[in-house]
Amino acid sequence: MSLAATGGVVRDLPLSRRLPQRPLRILYLYQYFTTPETYGGTRAYEMGRRLAAQGHDVQVVTSWSEEDGRRGWFETWEAGMRVHWVPIPYSNLLSYQERMRAFFSFAWQAARKAAALPADLIFATSTPLTIALPAVYAARRQGIPMVFEVRDLWPELPIAIGALRNPAAISAARWLERFAYRNAEAVVALSPGMRAGIVSTGYPAERIAVIPNSCDNDFFSQVSREEARAWLFARHPELQGGPLVGYTGTLGHINAVAYLVEMAALGQSQGSRLRFAVFGEGAEQDMIKALAQEKGVLGRNLWLYPPLPKRDMPYVMGALDLATSLFKNLPEMRHNSANKFFDALAAGRPVLINYGGWQAELLEESGAGLVAPPSKPHFALWQAEELLGAPGRLAAAEAAALTLARERFDRDLLAGQLSDLLCRVHGRSRRGAEALS
Repeated sequence: MSLAATGGVVRDLPLSRRLPQRPLRILYLYQYFTTPETYGGTRAYEMGRRLAAQGHDVQVVTSWSEEDGRRGWFETWEAGMRVHWVPIPYSNLLSYQERMRAFFSFAWQAARKAAALPADLIFATSTPLTIALPAVYAARRQGIPMVFEVRDLWPELPIAIGALRNPAAISAARWLERFAYRNAEAVVALSPGMRAGIVSTGYPAERIAVIPNSCDNDFFSQVSREEARAWLFARHPELQGGPLVGYTGTLGHINAVAYLVEMAALGQSQGSRLRFAVFGEGAEQDMIKALAQEKGVLGRNLWLYPPLPKRDMPYVMGALDLATSLFKNLPEMRHNSANKFFDALAAGRPVLINYGGWQAELLEESGAGLVAPPSKPHFALWQAEELLGAPGRLAAAEAAALTLARERFDRDLLAGQLSDLLCRVHGRSRRGAEALS
């Protein structure tokens, strides 16, 4: 279906309603819940609406990060979910100390709210790891099981990037990690590497399910390649003139977006036709802009734009010739499950990454993209030129990306796995309670 008639807004599509044996009242705790109308990853929204479509009663407890004068809890209905919001300002521009204050402020207020919302099961997703505090509190008060989802291995990641240095703070973070696992009936990991990290803490391997970030295939398939390019180039005609390489997401300390600036500088010196577009914001945005100006590429073959809501991603991703997912060279980042990686697959776009791990192995096995050395942007530029200059190879990479999206990472499929897991956990909990009664 074309989006021309919908004003450019991608509508929710009907989902197959595979009703569970017993619909559950699921209390979904996630501090940074977003919708397609706002900025950021929408895993919680997409999983939650699919759980609701399968017959579950889903309530979300989250924060409202915009400073718009709101005070106190308020509610909205989002795609079949009742969402409870509490205003707590937050952005990627905050310092580490300011972020910690936001984490604990939400944990304190969410604990009381969640305990007062009757449920059969609590599903809590990190980051931040402090989400475990209200989740465990509410689960104990209501006498119901808690399932914990791990999106990043904390505290290993903040320790690796130097954000967490104080020995006492590190000890407290490690205690909180084990507290979360100890009180979880099951754990969801977003990658095999995350699963291994959880097992290393002593948590039983048989109680961990790997459910990675996934592809919203129906959402992205509504926009054709031609529609996407027309949409993007009408708004940004400067991006025309050569193959387009793009990055969408956070410009944070762990995101090596400067790598793309280096590629652009090398390309300009070599007369490359490649053009580079970055959509995002974060703690390093000023540094990246300054570097692009210093290298002489800003506004010439590289452009920086504000972040876009998820509803616009089918147009942006669909218009790219090559998408990118970039991180600093840290072993801990090889376990990531970045949204942008899966959005690219859903749009049928090959992906260039500059890190190893399970996603690198996936691209190398499937041919759906490129794995570049972390410290060699000149080699990445050569790889991109080679791929984008070979129509047959590029078409094969595009087809491989779509195959991965539809056969291995379809959101409906993985949401069904999550629903099955939650039902099994609740069933075990009920049987245990009956045995004790």
